[in-house]
Amino acid sequence: MKKPVPDPPDLPFVHTIGRPVASCPEHPPLFNVRSGVSAEDALVHASLYLKCASVNIEEAAQYTAEPGKSHVWSTQHSVELARALIDSLIDGIELQRLPR
Repeated sequence: MKKPVPDPPDLPFVHTIGRPVASCPEHPPLFNVRSGVSAEDALVHASLYLKCASVNIEEAAQYTAEPGKSHVWSTQHSVELARALIDSLIDGIELQRLPR
């Protein structure tokens, strides 16, 4: 029987492709994501970047006036949810490696 949806790729064999990081719209990008990084390594780094962003957001919230605080906390919740998804993927990858 033919399956209507193919199996997803095995993440250990998925790697990044090179991609510029455009942080300033007025200048060409200075940085690139390197091609060939394993999905697991990329997810670990993304989780660490989100952890740093979360710490910075908490600091920013202390110095933000009340009208803008809801935006800061909304950003914090978005970062926390993104990090939870990434950490869940990392845990799933590690769980697949355990002997069954």
